[in-house]
Order: sequence, then structure tokens, then C-alpha cells
Amino acid sequence: MTFRAKHLLGIEHLGPDEITTLLDLADQYVDLNRRDVKHTNTLAGLTQINMFFENSTRTQASFEIAGKRLGADVMNMAMQASSLKKGETLIDTALTLNAMHPDLLVVRHPHSGAVDLLAQKVNCAVLNAGDGRHEHPTQALLDALTIRRAKGRLHRLSIAICGDIAHSRVARSNIMLLGKMENRVRLIGPPTLMPSGMQEFGVEVFEDMREGLQDVDVVMMLRLQKERMDGGFIPSEREYYHRYGLDPEKLSYAKDDAIIMHPGPMNRGVEIDGVLADDINRSVIQEQVEMGVAVRMAAMELLVRTRREAAAEQGVMA
Repeated sequence: MTFRAKHLLGIEHLGPDEITTLLDLADQYVDLNRRDVKHTNTLAGLTQINMFFENSTRTQASFEIAGKRLGADVMNMAMQASSLKKGETLIDTALTLNAMHPDLLVVRHPHSGAVDLLAQKVNCAVLNAGDGRHEHPTQALLDALTIRRAKGRLHRLSIAICGDIAHSRVARSNIMLLGKMENRVRLIGPPTLMPSGMQEFGVEVFEDMREGLQDVDVVMMLRLQKERMDGGFIPSEREYYHRYGLDPEKLSYAKDDAIIMHPGPMNRGVEIDGVLADDINRSVIQEQVEMGVAVRMAAMELLVRTRREAAAEQGVMA
């Protein structure tokens, strides 16, 4: 199995072979998670610390479940009540945690680059659970696993990512991953929510929803991230849904077997019709949640394995 990364900070530095290795291992964990007994001792004796500086339901819960199913000792830090509120810097927090000798540090932070900074200050493996508008690598990986299981492959597919591209770290990570795996990626959204220069990423950009969805295999909807907006990006939610919300009429332009995805949480009636979101024949939104646990289990195992192999090599060289 090929996996060289010491941290999982983003998709940008992962090669196609490493992505495939992670997804193959995650596939095995999907099977484990569907059994009555779901635990292994892969990370027995190791400590995992979850630091979430932003609120999270799916990501934090799935990282916690993933660690416990692998046998790790999992600690969730209440960052809202931490010493950061008393004026401690992020680096001092990192040094304090490092002195406790954790093995895995899972971090979500509102500022882009903060997780990378932490990774430079600690001796353990760091997993980025989302940093600002930068990246959300495990979300892209679980999306990739969902697509691969639904379509039987993860290459040469036509995939539309629709909605608030500008504020979405999910979109950024998916664009990179899907591009590395030789897919055709289309971005659909209003100009106010589309960053400039996106064509440089090798994607196609559409303002019209129906034109962009023509004959696609996958429709990936994004949440309107109003908490990151500081101006009038859309006229109204009603107008936004009329033009960019996924409904049966717009979906009819995609392939008949196109799947519907959404990273959650969903704003029903804003970016997606509630009936479509619950359509068991088209929607794989609940499958995405399931794949999240398996992907995070695989990521943590591979990072620990990489570090153990590196330590063993250093021991031999010494």
C-alpha cells in the first residue's frame, strides 16, 4: 500500500496512488462498520485529541467514532472554554498539547493555514478537519469513496459542483481530488459566489444551472455559507433557490442515473429540494455520512503506519 504523508493537511500534496490506497482501506472499514462488532485494536494505546474551534456535528462525531472503533483513547477538547479565551496563542496551545505526547491531533479552525501551523509545532500526526476557506480533505475523500462505490469507478466521470464555491473549502478539496483522478469537473453558481480564475484549476465554469448540469454523472450541491458572507452575495434565498436550487426540473438535465450529493448541513428549499434530498434512488447523502467514519479510520491508520515505518527506518539507520 502506497501512502507517504506524515500529516493529512490537504488534498494538494496527495498523489493519485495515495488517494487510491486510502480509499481501498476505507472500503474495508465500511464492511467492518456494518458488523455487529465494530472495533479493532489498530490504534490501541494511542491518544487522539480532537480540537474543534468551529462548531461541527458530522465531522467531529465521525472522527470520535473512528478513533474509538480503532481502539484509540479519544479526548475532545472544549475549545470555547480553553485557555485561548484567556489570551493564550495557538502556538502555545500546540506546545502544551505536544508535551502530553498525543499520537493524533484532529483540528478544525476558522482561519486558513492554522492547522498547517500547528502541524509544524507538534510531533504527532495532524489531520485537517477544515481550516477556513482552505481545505477539508477528509470530506473530499469521503465524497470520492461515495462516488466510487455508487458508480464503480472514480475516473472519467462528469461531476458538477453547484452553489457557494467562493466560501467552500469542500469545493476546493473536491476540485483538486477529482482533477487528480482524471474527472471532468464543472462549477455552477452565480458570479458573486464564483472565485475568479477558477479555470486555472482545469474546471469548466457555468452561470446557468441547466447548461452546467447537462449529462453529468454526479450533482454535488453546496450549502450557502452565510456565516462567511459579509455582503449581499444573493438577492434573496427565494431567488437563489429559483435559479440555483436543485429541483426535479433542473435535475432532469443530468444523466438519468446521476447521483445527488451534499456535504451537510442542508438548507432544504434553499440549495436543494427536500424530496430530492430524501430520494433513495438518487440521493447518496446518507451514504456520505456513513463513508465519513470509514475514511477517517483509514486516514488515521495510514498516518500512524507511516510514522511507525519512519521510526523503524531511523532505528535501523542508527
